Amino acid sequence: MSKECAFCGKTPQVGNLVSHSNIKTKRRFNPNLQRVRHQFPNGTVQTVSVCTRCLRSGCVVKPVAGR
Repeated sequence: MSKECAFCGKTPQVGNLVSHSNIKTKRRFNPNLQRVRHQFPNGTVQTVSVCTRCLRSGCVVKPVAGR
């Protein structure tokens, strides 16, 4: 599973971890991805990895619970 949002394409970014003595080592800032079920416009339901920004902004259409 890649660390990429299915809607906005957000991927990990690279930065520095800075210690108290100002020593810099490389680190990764991973996006906050959640696996949710998404209903596409044609009616199919699929589990996708979505960042919380897209989840909160309403890009994801959750399927209605059926019995």
